[in-house]
Amino acid sequence: MQKPVYTQSKSPTIKIMALIAGGLAVVLLFTITPWNLVPTEVTEDVTVLAITKHGCVGESKLGVSVIVPECTAKVGEVVSATFKVPAMEVNGFYDKIQGKLIMVEP
Repeated sequence: MQKPVYTQSKSPTIKIMALIAGGLAVVLLFTITPWNLVPTEVTEDVTVLAITKHGCVGESKLGVSVIVPECTAKVGEVVSATFKVPAMEVNGFYDKIQGKLIMVEP
């Protein structure tokens, strides 16, 4: 009668490492949130600060300087402008970070 041959199997380290790497990638994706860096288009009323040869220069409520081409407004008037800003400036990401920093500082 033949004796059964027992082989010692290796632990599935490659599979475990792949699962850990996948889990880490998902956690980083939701922690870093790259979609906060993607520009989003915003339309708002801006106050004209100056007139240049390229158009009117205005200041938005978000604190962004905007150039409105083909603008016939005068200094101090309010005009509508469309411009792009990072999504984090619109969705309150900065406010959340500042709130967390206040809790951490002694």
